[in-house]
Amino acid sequence: MASRRPATAPRAVARRVASITRLQVQMKIELRRVKPLVWRRLLVPQTVTLARLHVILLRTMGWEGGHLHEFEIARKRYGIPDPDWPEPESMLDERRVRLKPLLEAGARRFIYTYDFGDHWEHVVAIEDVVLPKPGATPLECTDGANACPPEDVGGEPGYEDFLKILADPSHEEHEHMKHWIGRPFDPTAFDLAEVNERLAEIKP
Repeated sequence: MASRRPATAPRAVARRVASITRLQVQMKIELRRVKPLVWRRLLVPQTVTLARLHVILLRTMGWEGGHLHEFEIARKRYGIPDPDWPEPESMLDERRVRLKPLLEAGARRFIYTYDFGDHWEHVVAIEDVVLPKPGATPLECTDGANACPPEDVGGEPGYEDFLKILADPSHEEHEHMKHWIGRPFDPTAFDLAEVNERLAEIKP
């Protein structure tokens, strides 16, 4: 009589399912056309929705929020559809889309745009899918460089002018710009611990 293979123990199956659902996506985010280059490396759960990813990206990069945004992934647009603003191209509801199926469909690089006025374009590159380290938090920024531009500075050209004016005390707009920003501003500043404190406030 042929021996029967023992059924997989329920606990082993449960552990396997849990490990799969806990997988984290490692991504690198770069802010386009800004010098010095602003970038972050980030770990997020693969089950995160795009709506939640939007909040995570804001906190990781250093944006304050309050402006419109969208994702462009595999030639499709995701955001919050506005029934009062019909668009030439349909926008899919980011609240109903998770990152995992997009990755399974082959997405490895996409664009996240924040603030349609200043038009800050971020290139998001998927680097790996990994198991969390023991004791790891669901959201973690592991590396990065340089400060996020101030909100409403006028996009890439406005930010370039802003830095030039701040660096030149003799410029006629220097004092005005210092008053406008209202705080010391170092374009090379990056505090990893501060970023992760902001991420700790988010429920993934």
